[in-house]
Amino acid sequence: MNVSLQAHRIETTLTKNGTLTLDHLPFQAGETVEVIVFPNALPPISPNPYSLRGIPVQYQEPMKPVAQEDWEVLA
Repeated sequence: MNVSLQAHRIETTLTKNGTLTLDHLPFQAGETVEVIVFPNALPPISPNPYSLRGIPVQYQEPMKPVAQEDWEVLA
């Protein structure tokens, strides 16, 4: 028995009624396939990945030491 395992990955979105359609698969018509469905683990990409770009930055007391009390040498 010559079995060739060929995996093919597709990302798609379910329709409103929960139907899943897979087109243009690299398998022959009538061939038996196994389908395993996982939810996409990655969060959706926001339309603007740089949402803070262009927003002015204002520093208050930029020369003031930060966490000075955490340094044992200064105590």
